[in-house]
Amino acid sequence: MLLTRLLIEHPEALATIVRSTPAWVGGLFVFLIALGLSAARTRQLPRSRLILLPVAMAGLALWGVWAAFGASGELPALLALWLLCAALMLYATRTQRAPRGTRFQPATARFVLPGSWVPMALILAVFLMKYLIGVQLAMEPRLAHELGFALGVTALYGALSGLFAARTLRVLRVAREEAAPALSQAKGKT
Repeated sequence: MLLTRLLIEHPEALATIVRSTPAWVGGLFVFLIALGLSAARTRQLPRSRLILLPVAMAGLALWGVWAAFGASGELPALLALWLLCAALMLYATRTQRAPRGTRFQPATARFVLPGSWVPMALILAVFLMKYLIGVQLAMEPRLAHELGFALGVTALYGALSGLFAARTLRVLRVAREEAAPALSQAKGKT
């Protein structure tokens, strides 16, 4: 790829690329880093906030597909591929458990999540992918019309979105699993 070759042969070009980046991208990056750092420590989240991260990251991934390949004439097929890859990732990880130490507190309707660097890694993967693909397409716009490039990028965006969703669904399952014994006991008393 042109960007990789450029950075290997001329590492000083990285400063030019970063200087040419709109300021709002830096603001988004700082916000996402803060979000990832908050996930690295144990915290309590309501269901709505728990769901927000995978929805936001799926939105960023879909925006990446649309921004990169919207004019390619292949957008409907690419969106279907994104959905298929997200669904396959959900299916592939369906038997995994929530992170050890995850609990649901019915009294406060909050999930207690142990600190983890996994969300940071996923956040950075989606952000850097979107950023680097944007740079690559700015340098070599014809790539937006190369089907192989579009398929690979879209499949990766879909897989990452599926990983975010899968992790959240595993955490949400904790509430259902912890509620099941309480429901069984309540039914036994009647």
